[in-house]
Amino acid sequence: MHAWIEFGSGPLFRLCFALMLLGLARIVVLTIIGMVEAYLRNDDKIINWRELIGKTVSWLFPIAKLLKKRPVYSLVSFLFHIGLILTPLFLAAHLLLWEKSIGFAWFAIPQSLADYLTLIVIVCGLTLFLMRALYGPARAISRKQDYIWPLLLVIPFLTGYMCVNGRISPATYQWMMLIHIFSGNLITVMIPFTKIAHCVLTPLSQLVTGIGWKFPRGAGDKVIETLGYKDRPTWVEQPRLGLEKVTTVEKEAAEK
Repeated sequence: MHAWIEFGSGPLFRLCFALMLLGLARIVVLTIIGMVEAYLRNDDKIINWRELIGKTVSWLFPIAKLLKKRPVYSLVSFLFHIGLILTPLFLAAHLLLWEKSIGFAWFAIPQSLADYLTLIVIVCGLTLFLMRALYGPARAISRKQDYIWPLLLVIPFLTGYMCVNGRISPATYQWMMLIHIFSGNLITVMIPFTKIAHCVLTPLSQLVTGIGWKFPRGAGDKVIETLGYKDRPTWVEQPRLGLEKVTTVEKEAAEK
């Protein structure tokens, strides 16, 4: 058992960590290339950088958005993400593993704070699962991974908390630590290949929108032609788009 724990916290962790970095780097590079191509292809190169920066900050720290729509769900999700990010990156025991694996580390948070964050992740993760399973509109748009991810993310936090604070036998401790390490490695290697990749794409999301959602010159005419409405007048207040026939008066007005 000890050999498996050493393998999971050593070579396997370094492999999973390297795959995660390479996968996330690939996503970021492809996203940047796509933005550059869209920028060069489009005649409209005006970008409101102040607005983009403001929207990016508001999405990274969505405090003002929490109370607008589904405030309970939004608050639970926000707390879940805070604990999910801070605990693995700033737990003292993890930092020793980081330093052993990659050669350096940074400051650690107090163990008491790490315990509180761990409990927040466990409670909020289970709450998100139940909300998604029991709330009809959320259930209608949920995929299988939307149910699996909250439970999978809770596993290393629950087992880690039990290893640190639980009164368990040495054999149980080894099993909990083995599950903790291997579930953490599984999550690490899956990050670039699942929706969790938004952890690195969120800062770029508003920039992608600002650059990518610009119609090239003549796009409107091509859309109209594709829809088969090339001969329809485009000046009417409410275009029919095939719902009503163009009247004779409208045809005569269009010809003039």
